Amino acid sequence: MEIKVFNNNVEKALKIAKKKLAGEGLFRELKRRRFYEKPSVRKKSKQLEAKRRRNKLLAKRNPE
Repeated sequence: MEIKVFNNNVEKALKIAKKKLAGEGLFRELKRRRFYEKPSVRKKSKQLEAKRRRNKLLAKRNPE
């Protein structure tokens, strides 16, 4: 990943970098890996995440 800094505006470049990293899910992954989680808990959280994504997609398709 490469972020270009224009007019010595480092704050804006950092903001863009954080937004790109968050979009790739890096911060969520770091938070998840901070502590060990048992395989059963990992499987359950993975299912919940998939359910949440599925509900979000369905809500986007069928706005009410």
